Parts: sequence; structure tokens; C-alpha cells
Amino acid sequence: MNKGPLALRTISETADALGVPQHVLRFWETKFTFIRPTKRAGGRRFYRPQDIDLLLGVKTLLYDRGYTIRGVQKLFKDEGQKAILNPSGERYTGPVDETVATEQGLVSQDEIAAEDAAGVRQPVFGGASVPPAAMSAEMRDSFLNIAKALEEAQASLSRHIGKTKRET
Repeated sequence: MNKGPLALRTISETADALGVPQHVLRFWETKFTFIRPTKRAGGRRFYRPQDIDLLLGVKTLLYDRGYTIRGVQKLFKDEGQKAILNPSGERYTGPVDETVATEQGLVSQDEIAAEDAAGVRQPVFGGASVPPAAMSAEMRDSFLNIAKALEEAQASLSRHIGKTKRET
């Protein structure tokens, strides 16, 4: 049974999809604060598509671009999550399913391929986005400001959590 594109993946599914051992994913969690899979009862890890995109970016930087762990940490600190998310333009697409969830509902892979060929792409949840040309400059700036505010809030929360752990 295939999972949908938005389904959570276990650590073994994620490790297989990325081509790395499970212990590497656990190690990366200790080195990169931005890797935070959902943990359920018993500490089982579940990865969202966004988590897998981050892991794919980390793998690309470490294995293909020759970054060190410190180099990836510095890149994240200096440029934020977007620098990690898409270093090669590659995105995790998950297992191939017959349909994909879009704002218009479920759309077949054939329809998406036809839209890509025609240069028209529908927004896909957790995957592709509206082409930049379809956005006004004002809308794009608004989204970038929101993304920056979210990254700053995430960094602030991470610092606060770190302080709380040290105090206990």
C-alpha cells in the first residue's frame, strides 16, 4: 500500500528514501537543531515531507558539495533554512502515487506532467509551489517577510529551549 505524498514516514522509510542508514539520521538530529521529526509514543520518529526535504538538503551539502558538519551549521545560522532546503534544486517527492493533493483536489500524475509541459503548474501541498512569475512582487515580498519572521521565531525558540535545558 502506497502512502500519500503528505503522509508521515518512519525512520526506516526515510533512511531508505535518502539512501543513508538510520543511525546517520539520528546522528544528524544531534548535530542540526533544525532537524526535528515528530516523535510519538515510545520515542518513534516520524518524518514529514518538509523534514525529508531538509534531510535531503543536508545529505546533498555533506555528501555531494563537500561541506563539513560545522559548515552546514554555519550555513543554517547565516542564511537560514532555505539555504539547506534546496541546495541542488532537488525535492523529495515520496513514493510515486497515482494522484497528488492540490488546492483543486486530487489530480493525477498525468495531468501534472501535462501542466508542467505546458508551463502551467498548480500549487501542490507540501511539494511544488506557484511559479514565481504568477506572483506579484508585493505578494512575493510578503511571503519572504513571513518566512523570515518564522525563521527568526524558530531560532529564538531554539535558543530559549537550549537555555531551559541548561538550567535544569
